[in-house]
Amino acid sequence: MVEVNSKDFAEIQAQWAAVRGRIRQKIGDAQFKSWIKIISLKECVDGKIILSVPSAFVRTRIIEQYLDIIKSYWLVQNLKVNDIEIVISQDKTLKSSTKSASEIKKTETKNKDHKQDDIFNSISSDLDTRFTFSNFIVGKPNELAFAAARRVAESNDVPFNPLFLYGGVGLGKTHLMHAIAHEIKERKPLRRVIYMSAEKFMYYFIKALRFKNTVAFKEQFRNVDVLMIDDVQFISGKDSTQEEFFHTFNALIDQNKQLIISADKSPQDLEGIEERMRSRLGWGLVADIHPLTYELRLGILQAKEEKLSASIPPNILEFLAHKITSNVRELEGALNRLSAFSSLVGREINLDMVQDLLKDLLKSSQRKVNIEEIQKKVSQHFNVKMSDMSSSRRSRTVARPRQIAMYLSKNLTSRSLPEIGRRFGNRDHTTVIHAVKKVEELRNKDDSFDEDVQLLIRMLES
Repeated sequence: MVEVNSKDFAEIQAQWAAVRGRIRQKIGDAQFKSWIKIISLKECVDGKIILSVPSAFVRTRIIEQYLDIIKSYWLVQNLKVNDIEIVISQDKTLKSSTKSASEIKKTETKNKDHKQDDIFNSISSDLDTRFTFSNFIVGKPNELAFAAARRVAESNDVPFNPLFLYGGVGLGKTHLMHAIAHEIKERKPLRRVIYMSAEKFMYYFIKALRFKNTVAFKEQFRNVDVLMIDDVQFISGKDSTQEEFFHTFNALIDQNKQLIISADKSPQDLEGIEERMRSRLGWGLVADIHPLTYELRLGILQAKEEKLSASIPPNILEFLAHKITSNVRELEGALNRLSAFSSLVGREINLDMVQDLLKDLLKSSQRKVNIEEIQKKVSQHFNVKMSDMSSSRRSRTVARPRQIAMYLSKNLTSRSLPEIGRRFGNRDHTTVIHAVKKVEELRNKDDSFDEDVQLLIRMLES
């Protein structure tokens, strides 16, 4: 309950609201929710503002990082404010002095647990409410990772330790990490869960070293039920951080506490990570998330489209699924841009609009294909030898695939005609021009031939 020591406390509350608003604009929503939102206005006495926070750990962070900002912004609101003090909120005093020793001990334990929970909540990163299992689109590239994540989230014991998820940027690792945390918190609210990036773990460790507070640091991370570290590759080359993470890892494993780790590569392929650490990371279940297939990209787009206000035609979704092959974030970004444009301008979405509106995204998403890759894929498709791409053989079974490979090299790479000719047995650039014209002619006349070329293009761009 707020103690009112000033007749103008309502005005002070309004000033605090304004200060919080300015700080939020300056530091962003994530930092605001982690540190500023949890501060309470306690009282104002003779120009001195007293703010309360839930723990000593939070108080230290606020004083170090935000107290000067709070003071400067408050002075803009009220020049009469001469000081700001940060205090730790105290538990209510016991009204009865007749409690038994066991009751007192129970109360002390409960208070200690609450303070510990405050610490966990203050250092754990915010979870995105959109990232749940129900919102995750499952396909062949991610089905193992999804199944493993669900097993860990729903299990009463520790099925495999650690669960190590890896894959490229924007393929769903962080989505699954958040989904696991959401599910655990819903099923067992009392379980202590910390989710954070490896960079944030490193920040807290370095800070503990600087302030000679490593004992408290160890207690924070070794008293959790579930520790989730995202993008562990960022501790590569950081020997002291790796050492502490190694000991934290072992301590939690020994206590049968669940660890969930994500990275952009498998444990054995992580560079700058000690061998013993790579070995530990691979102890449990290693589940990779492969690049998205066309079918999975289309499924993701269809699921996202259902939640948008604007209706995106099916042929546009298919076009995006073909063209944007890198990751889910770019797919979502393209869809959101189209929806916003259609809603604001009031125009129906068509292919010309998409190509104009998303030209920067479509250009950056084009996969860089090289001539050797084209030659290899065409050779496999038509069951000819790779060496035939450069040979002097002129039989149709060899010449036609070679012409198609030249055509694809002209359309899918930035190589010049003379350079393409050199890669096909030092042929003249006019031979490449002839091959391109021939393939274009056959595509227009022969539907079956055209389908073959389209299939090769999809395979090379996926």
